[in-house]
Amino acid sequence: MLRERFPEFCTSPSPPTEVKTEESVTMEMDNNVLDKEEGCYDATEAAFSDDEEEVNNKGKKQREFRFQPIKEEIIEEPADITPFQDQLEDVMKDKVLQLQKASDAENQCEVMQDIVDLIMEDDFDPEQMSTLASCLAELFKGHFRGDVLPDEITEESLEESVCKPVCLVFRNLCTMQEDNSGFSVLLDMLAELYQKQPKIGYHLLYYLKASKAAMGKMSLYESFAQATALGDLHTCLMMDMKACQEDDVRLLCYLTPSIYSQFPDETLRSGELLNMIVAVIDSTQLQELMCHVMMGNLVMFRKDSVLNILIQSLDWETFEQYSTWQLFLAHSIAMETIIPILHHLKYKEHPEALSCLLLQLRREKPSEDMVKMVLSRPCNHDDQFTTSILRHWAAKQDDALGEHIKTQLIKNNNQPRKRQSLRSSSSKLAQLTLEQILEHLDNLRLSLTHTKNSFFSQTPILQALQHVQASCDEAHKMRYSDLFSLAEEYEDFQSKPLKSRRKAPASSPRSRKGAAPPATEEDSVSSSASEEEDSKPKAPKRKRKCSSAVGSDSD
Repeated sequence: MLRERFPEFCTSPSPPTEVKTEESVTMEMDNNVLDKEEGCYDATEAAFSDDEEEVNNKGKKQREFRFQPIKEEIIEEPADITPFQDQLEDVMKDKVLQLQKASDAENQCEVMQDIVDLIMEDDFDPEQMSTLASCLAELFKGHFRGDVLPDEITEESLEESVCKPVCLVFRNLCTMQEDNSGFSVLLDMLAELYQKQPKIGYHLLYYLKASKAAMGKMSLYESFAQATALGDLHTCLMMDMKACQEDDVRLLCYLTPSIYSQFPDETLRSGELLNMIVAVIDSTQLQELMCHVMMGNLVMFRKDSVLNILIQSLDWETFEQYSTWQLFLAHSIAMETIIPILHHLKYKEHPEALSCLLLQLRREKPSEDMVKMVLSRPCNHDDQFTTSILRHWAAKQDDALGEHIKTQLIKNNNQPRKRQSLRSSSSKLAQLTLEQILEHLDNLRLSLTHTKNSFFSQTPILQALQHVQASCDEAHKMRYSDLFSLAEEYEDFQSKPLKSRRKAPASSPRSRKGAAPPATEEDSVSSSASEEEDSKPKAPKRKRKCSSAVGSDSD
């Protein structure tokens, strides 16, 4: 009975040869461990040798690994237009059902063209516009998934990428005149479709750029933006580019040159679009955009707005700021246009902008505005920006720098203190003080102490220091005593040649009169007194007396 109910417990044991004992299992494990240990010492199968990897990879470009987001598997669901098809008229309903059943793109395009023709007929009911847009949005939802731009960009691949049923609406709008009655109706249809499927906006931008039939028709997008519920070109454009940024970065970079060239007032007046671009591009795409700028195909900055855009970028991420400055430097915009940004840069908060600006200033010849802006930075022991650029200019452009510093020293020293209230009302005049200039010059002097640079031996600098020393208070004289000592040495050096030049004209007239007898003590005393007084009217009188005296002696 037990055998019938529990046969698994009553079966005969299996032969001992088929069962592995603990000893056999242990021996096999030991053999496997030994095999692995022997494999570890095999030089041909070593997997952790860094030296061999370096030798094998030497001279080869290592593969660049980039972060690739995990794409969720898209499950294609059949389009369901049941809630909308019964609200359509019979003719339109048949065409929509026929479009749903069409298998290939060619048949879909033929049916879509029939639907477009029905929309432009005079008896088309505008109340069906929203229902038809819902049907088309459901039928074409597969067209808005995946990448729009082909992997290899050629004329053939671009034309093939725009051969979709939804692009037939774009094509009909491009071939029609704006004053045509059917143009406004079809545009309203596209605006209704835009409410159901917002991606239709950047697909229209792509079609206008990629299709040969749409060449020169980029203004159609402006009409489309005005026909939408937004009614504003700037808002519509920014929303479409944002949607493109989230879906396809390659397409965003592809559209960038045409967007900036066709809509300059909407793209160049703020940094909104620029921030979208630099937030998602990589180094390769950045280099491609810079090439477009260098070739003249892309203009991303304008003189009247570039300063505001660069100031806006100070709050962006590090790579975004570096990319912005690289794109700016690819343009041919003078540094004087953006040099006022120095007033907004703090050395702890904005190192990206300061480093890019420093590298660009070192290539420039210093102008008066540049020197003024550089000197107007607050003096801080940790902030070496001003000292570093001044030292570079002192080595490469010492003459120009010396003249500009002299101008700033004299200008700020001559400003009376009584007009302080007037100067405070002007931000430009209040940003630079004499103390700032002296502090930066003293830091520059310390950085050049153990070098052969002779910047502080220039006459304009020493003359300006003399001018400041003569009028500044004792506190500044004590604080910058080492700096003013250079001017004192220059004054002592200049005083010696001046005395010798004063004695030369006084003795030369007498040296010419070699036939005259030696003068008396009274004459020598009078001549020395005349030299000290330096009185020109008395000189001829002394000559007459001297000549009469000589005549009397000869007599």
